[in-house]
Amino acid sequence: MSFKLTYKIYSEHSILVEWKPVIDKDVLNDILAFKTKIEATITTNVQVTTAYNSLLVIFNDFKVDLSTKVTLLKGLYAEVLTVASVTKTLFKIPVCYDTDFGIDLEFVAQEKGVSISEIIQQHTAPIYTVYFIGFLPGFLYLGGLPEDLATPRKETPRLKVTKGAVAIGGNQTGIYPVESPGGWNIIGNSPLSFFDASLTIPCFAKAGDAIQFYSVTKKEYNDIKTLVEAKVYQIKSEVYNG
Repeated sequence: MSFKLTYKIYSEHSILVEWKPVIDKDVLNDILAFKTKIEATITTNVQVTTAYNSLLVIFNDFKVDLSTKVTLLKGLYAEVLTVASVTKTLFKIPVCYDTDFGIDLEFVAQEKGVSISEIIQQHTAPIYTVYFIGFLPGFLYLGGLPEDLATPRKETPRLKVTKGAVAIGGNQTGIYPVESPGGWNIIGNSPLSFFDASLTIPCFAKAGDAIQFYSVTKKEYNDIKTLVEAKVYQIKSEVYNG
């Protein structure tokens, strides 16, 4: 599938490529394929980052003719190239939905007019797509939240959200990888570490991967957290073709 793209000179050393403004898996796959093309063709002095519907190409040359680079990028996108399929992984993420952790869980349930157990069932049912990582190191922007769970962000954000908080903001869900301010509705907590700067790959997931949450008890949460802190916990995962 080919899309109509726009190319904008973003700075003295970068070009922003934009797709249609939607959160869509076909768009994501196209972005990732184009990223692969660029990195395979321009192998030095280039950095490529992605978002929901855009791709930023940063050229690290001291002097760079961006007009020429725009032409190059357009040509790369127009070429019919065989792009090696990107290996995708489905990660199973444990979450404790106890109300001690899910401090907004009762509020969300009341807003939706359903039980807390129904909220948990709806939240754990989908397989979510990782669209990109941002806001905080290791913060996964996920697509696939059921429409029935969409809940507006809080008018007044909290100054402190606990590390591992699993939350809903608008039509998105995500996990806070570190303690930080935040305005999303907190429905649980995961004991996993989503960013570790000491590792070669600090964040285990990447754009295109998938996430599925599963509910654990407080005891299971504490047991997993102990293993995570000892750096011996293995995240449940499998190859994903979705």
